Amino acid sequence: MKTYDTIIIGSGAGGLTAAVALAQAGQNVLVCEQHNVPGGWTHSFSLEGYRFSPGVHYIGGIQPGGMMRQIYEGMGVSADLAFCEINPDGFDHITIAGERFDIPKGREKYIARLQERFPDEKEGIRDYFDAIDGLMRDIARLGKIKGAGSAVRTAVTSPHAIRWGLRSAQAMIDRYLTDPMLKAIVSAQAGDHGMPLSEVSAAVHAGVIQHYYEGGYYPLGGAYAIPRAFVRALKRAGGELRLKTAVTQILLDGNRAVGVQLADGEKLMADNIISNADPEITFGKLIGRKHLDRKLVRKLDNVTYSTSAISLFFAVDMDLKAAGLDSGNWWFYDDTDIDGAYKMGLTGDVLDLEKPPAMFLTVTTLKDPSKKHSGHHTLEAFTFTSYEPFKKWEEQPHGDREWEYQQLKERLMDGMLAKLDEHVPGLSDHVVFRDLGTPLTNAHYINATKGNLYGIDKSVRQAGPMAFPVKTAVDNLYMCGASTLSHGVAGVTATGLIAAQKILKCRRRDLLQQNGPELQVYPSEDISQWPAELRKKINR
Repeated sequence: MKTYDTIIIGSGAGGLTAAVALAQAGQNVLVCEQHNVPGGWTHSFSLEGYRFSPGVHYIGGIQPGGMMRQIYEGMGVSADLAFCEINPDGFDHITIAGERFDIPKGREKYIARLQERFPDEKEGIRDYFDAIDGLMRDIARLGKIKGAGSAVRTAVTSPHAIRWGLRSAQAMIDRYLTDPMLKAIVSAQAGDHGMPLSEVSAAVHAGVIQHYYEGGYYPLGGAYAIPRAFVRALKRAGGELRLKTAVTQILLDGNRAVGVQLADGEKLMADNIISNADPEITFGKLIGRKHLDRKLVRKLDNVTYSTSAISLFFAVDMDLKAAGLDSGNWWFYDDTDIDGAYKMGLTGDVLDLEKPPAMFLTVTTLKDPSKKHSGHHTLEAFTFTSYEPFKKWEEQPHGDREWEYQQLKERLMDGMLAKLDEHVPGLSDHVVFRDLGTPLTNAHYINATKGNLYGIDKSVRQAGPMAFPVKTAVDNLYMCGASTLSHGVAGVTATGLIAAQKILKCRRRDLLQQNGPELQVYPSEDISQWPAELRKKINR
């Protein structure tokens, strides 16, 4: 049996980050990925020549000095990675009951734009953003405590964490703001965690808002550019990636993880195992509840997973800029009840409606103009739903489910395009290709329990210290990904670094010593600033 220092289950952003960090530190590392491409939610796929990236629509922290830029340059993956900066005057366009608000790059610019729109709430707006920053600052300080004495001192000097750490985002918003439209605008990015504002942890929603203070960025080439860069760095460091390699069991010796068994029966041994899978896959399937202590079994049995989505992938032969679209994301809501929209998203009620009341739209070929195919634009649109209405088809073969399921997909595509027509008149008349993903699609390709988008849900009872720890109760078994400390590309990348830190017993900065080249960023809205070789691709 072959032996490794560390075996990593899953090649999502967290798993690949841990793998590269460990390999660069000299470890013999193997990544096992059940799909035929790496990346997890950061993978891309092609349908009839059109490229889609279902899990990455924008990333923050790419600006000079930003956390993600520091990681990409520090790990050397910047040698094979570049980004497009999406519209800095409106990287998120919020449309609520026919009214539009554009969220701009820059904290102060965002605040000023809100204050100009809602002059009677100037003070409350400022206080709300100060509370966001105070809460995130306090949480960062609490994460560094060591010892009981330090914990007490830090807690006493962390008033925002004390006040909001165990409360909902809605409670925090209601404390500072009163106008329903204003509340709706600052709630609208809830799709980045998928939870109703009345249930999501205030810290999670605050973290989303703060993450995008310096704008939004899209990987040049699509989402798959991220795993491609990490895989190249992994191979340079001597690490190994096996695709189409499903792990069926984590091997134990008592309470110690010692290796994995693959679907073909092969057993591989390792000093450490990192699972980038969610907790139900990791503990429920790969280990089995009978091997776990009662406390962990209770946690597994009581955990709630984040919602899933209906995902529309399509291409059009329409001049979308002339239609008023740009590189920014579009959030469409029928009314100011954003909390209600996301409560519906936790159910299957949207399947009973003619058109969804809330949707997200992105034009990937306006973010990255080099990806147009046959002169057509590619778009991705999403609305939230639970897994339950799709459960009756889960045992049927992927790609060959019964007529009723196929008809449902056709009806959902028609309804989503009809809703988009309300905002982009005539859009559906120009569709040249379309396909639909459901929660079953997510479960198949991502191996996500109930097709979840963000790991366990980010409710107050499950966020932060109540989530699953990186170092598990099983010796030598670690976790990374959206069910641990954070979610999204930035969050899970950070969890991969934390897993590597714990194994190597080092500091984060020790893992960021590769001195990669400066990360290149090109403006989506001005291709004249792109290098000549990239402009040639755009003009083909």
